[in-house]
Amino acid sequence: MTIKNITKDAMYEAVAPDDFESMLNLDRYGARSTAFDKIISATHDHFWDPLDKKYIDFDEPFDMENEPLLPEEMIGALQTKYVSDALSDPKDRVRFINQQTLRMFSSILHGEQGALNLSASLCHVLYDQGAQEYAANQTREEARHVTAFAKYIKARWGKPAACSQVLQGLLVDIIGSPEVYKKIIGMQMLVEGLAMGAFATFFQKLNDPLGRKLMQLVMTDEAFHHKFGKIWADRTVPKLDPEEHAIVEDWAAHCFQTLLFNLLAPTEQRELYEQFGLDPDKVIAEFQEIATDEARREDMKEATNIFRVLIKTLLNAGIITDRTRAFYGMYVDMDELKDEGDKMVGDAIAEEGIKYLQTVNFKEGARPISLIAAE
Repeated sequence: MTIKNITKDAMYEAVAPDDFESMLNLDRYGARSTAFDKIISATHDHFWDPLDKKYIDFDEPFDMENEPLLPEEMIGALQTKYVSDALSDPKDRVRFINQQTLRMFSSILHGEQGALNLSASLCHVLYDQGAQEYAANQTREEARHVTAFAKYIKARWGKPAACSQVLQGLLVDIIGSPEVYKKIIGMQMLVEGLAMGAFATFFQKLNDPLGRKLMQLVMTDEAFHHKFGKIWADRTVPKLDPEEHAIVEDWAAHCFQTLLFNLLAPTEQRELYEQFGLDPDKVIAEFQEIATDEARREDMKEATNIFRVLIKTLLNAGIITDRTRAFYGMYVDMDELKDEGDKMVGDAIAEEGIKYLQTVNFKEGARPISLIAAE
């Protein structure tokens, strides 16, 4: 099988994962790109430690028995008459909401583990020192995200829920792919873009102050990770020939479609419904009646909707052309999305988080830092 890396810039040049000899090339040590230097240097400004209570204290309490973590409108199954009528007891509703939230947080945890492994895999294949250092830097940050979400889940529920088969399959596909473009589009642009949308939503909607703080801290890192994919797109997409662009565009559409129709789908929640004495087939049938394309379009009018964020990411990267524009246009107004510019949802939240971290990390006075410095 021929591996088509579609490399258009030297800083994304890659070697085989087992080709360590290439890393010892003497000329390589003297040819380091500077494209990622600002992102790497900014690491000190948004450093935080999930094991240090001066940053975040996972012992902060929350009444899981009587307080819902999320508002009811965010729980799809509760929008069906069958589930809503069956869970008439307030405590049952709270427990259902919080169990559904566990599955959301577990998906995030598994996604962070995927990002950790993917970043580590890039360290083995990226030939340029600057790109390799950035990947190593992100690996460290993803590792603390895994620690942080694992600690939050332990504090609120005890243990995480299993990864859905669809998400697991996509993560395995992205991480195991030998093509660097698949890794960058799949993880650095789409999964990271999805994460920024999800974190912004949770930051706004969570009733748990500890959960909101966790979201903002993670976003201070993820905003920079998302920039890595944007730099790749800016330096790669304009140089693609039509055949290469079609390959990249189709891969992006495949990843998007997989996430859109399967992420936290009711078919993946059968065990949860049974746990509450519900008939999974009845829940799924009623959910399908309300989960129409029209409903998806309405949901995607919200700036923080995770799938709106994903489409905007691909559009701003120049990946979407007339070949696939109609597919995405079924759900969002593409012209309206283009007019919104490059500013991504969550950037402002991350900026505020960085200012907070500066006050913790630099007691004598914070250095000025902005996400735009990473562009």
